[in-house]
Amino acid sequence: MNHPTPPPVNLPDFSGLDLEFDIIDSHHHLFDLEAVYYPWLTDRPEAHFLLGDYDPLKQNYSCVDYRADSAGLRVVKTVHVEAEASHATPIRETEWLTKVMSTENLPHAVVAHAWLHRDDSEAVLERQASFEAVRGIRSKPTTSHSLATQDKVRDDPASIHSLQWRKGLGLLRKYGLSWDLRVPFWHLNEVAELCWLYPDLPIVVEHTGLPWERTETGLAEWRKGMEALAEQPNICVKISELGLASKPWDYLENRRVVLEALELFGFERAMFASNFPVAGLRIGYFDQVCAIAHMVRDCSDAEQRALFHDTANRFYRLDPSIP
Repeated sequence: MNHPTPPPVNLPDFSGLDLEFDIIDSHHHLFDLEAVYYPWLTDRPEAHFLLGDYDPLKQNYSCVDYRADSAGLRVVKTVHVEAEASHATPIRETEWLTKVMSTENLPHAVVAHAWLHRDDSEAVLERQASFEAVRGIRSKPTTSHSLATQDKVRDDPASIHSLQWRKGLGLLRKYGLSWDLRVPFWHLNEVAELCWLYPDLPIVVEHTGLPWERTETGLAEWRKGMEALAEQPNICVKISELGLASKPWDYLENRRVVLEALELFGFERAMFASNFPVAGLRIGYFDQVCAIAHMVRDCSDAEQRALFHDTANRFYRLDPSIP
């Protein structure tokens, strides 16, 4: 991608930073607008996109592009997370990714999509689980657009309060699938209550819990939800997508968020994720890795290895020798 606008701020001096470590990118996307239908990239603009204007994303993003963005780093494996392809035909994206993997050796695992509240949910889950590369499901529940309107979605059949949706979430265990959990920070606390229903379901919180409001009040609400989730040992967190819609990527602000998330979950339940190409709207891939590596530079080698490699390797079962 082109250099992000606006550029990141408060980046420290990265000279001398040790980047000789293996990276598993636990969350990225690929786009092929000819092979797969992505309504949000072609004909239905997202009114509340997490980073505001996203016109630069409305193009193909191939393995060649990904490798160019991540050049200079030892990215050894990656996990593709469903990229909001048409949810009317969720198997299509998985089929296309299977073909990509056969020629590109990238990605190495897939988090696919399936609705969880529909009559055909189990049939779709069974089909997705039949693909060797599929390790989990991302099914975003209906969420509100702000903390003030949080309760307005309680009666939506696709919200976490729906009995049908909750039953569908439980089906992931039957098919050996994990759940990628993505909700704004104001829903974290109530999602934590839901997660207690399935203590044997591997769950990972995406994008550091999306702390979109960096006021003390907003961060306190984010922290409350993250604390509730971190109490559950089956839940991990992705240290990813620290960008905001209304301001530049700020190292100092984001360092606070990252270190608090790591303190809550521990390195053994935290994994790096690039969220590329989306995160490229705010920061380059190389700078993002450098920034996060700089944030944890004083931690032990084992902790840094867990964050950038081992946790994702275990959670997404990327190494067949690991039970």
